[in-house]
Amino acid sequence: MKIVMIGAGNVATHLTLALQQKEQTILQVYSRTEVSASALAELADCAYTCNVQDINADADLYIVSVKDSVLSDLLPQIVRINPNALFVHTAGSVPMDIWKGLIHRYGVLYPMQTFSKQRPVDFDKVSFFVEANTPEDEQLLMNMAHLLSNHVYPATSEQRRYLHIAAVFACNFANHMYAISNYLLTEHQLPFEAMFPLIDETAQKIHQLSPVDAQTGPAQRGDCNIMNSHLQLLEAYPELQQIYKSLSNNIQQYNLLKDHD
Repeated sequence: MKIVMIGAGNVATHLTLALQQKEQTILQVYSRTEVSASALAELADCAYTCNVQDINADADLYIVSVKDSVLSDLLPQIVRINPNALFVHTAGSVPMDIWKGLIHRYGVLYPMQTFSKQRPVDFDKVSFFVEANTPEDEQLLMNMAHLLSNHVYPATSEQRRYLHIAAVFACNFANHMYAISNYLLTEHQLPFEAMFPLIDETAQKIHQLSPVDAQTGPAQRGDCNIMNSHLQLLEAYPELQQIYKSLSNNIQQYNLLKDHD
């Protein structure tokens, strides 16, 4: 399949290189920033442009992987390039209907993973969620996603909204908890690396147990003495104290729900 990648950020970079490894033809990369466009084009050994009018018109598929905030302005410009091609975006929380009225063939190819340019991604372990406005194009996208991963699922725009917010809790918020942990340890001359075995074991446990069943700690046990002691230590950090209270209360609420099941 002949593909043009619209965007050159984290997702676009990894997706471009992964598709190329599966013998898909990357015709061109577009980015508003020449440094980003040329860097990805060099990795993919393809052409690049920073001008919408110069985007290659011969592709079968245009994958739009840019910031959500620029989609509304960008999409009407790029669909004029090739009215017969399939256009998809990779955004988790943007509905498929953002394409409606702009082009005849459209959809979503959402890889649910955290991407950083400096870290390789094993796409075999990435979940893809696919949607298209026709069954034929949905199957086409499913087939292409299966080139990269065995974890490919159809998902409506409404389902994908909840996927995205669930991913924010599981990934982005969890990582921020690591940042808080790192901050507290650094403040008291302790190494964050000491947390690695604990973090790894916690992540591994939920492969065998539900997250509620895997929960441990003072809130899960209802150990008020320990929790009050922790809150006293956090008096110098009122924002962290509030987070501690809120999360502890929420853990206990989930325990009550589990007990009623």
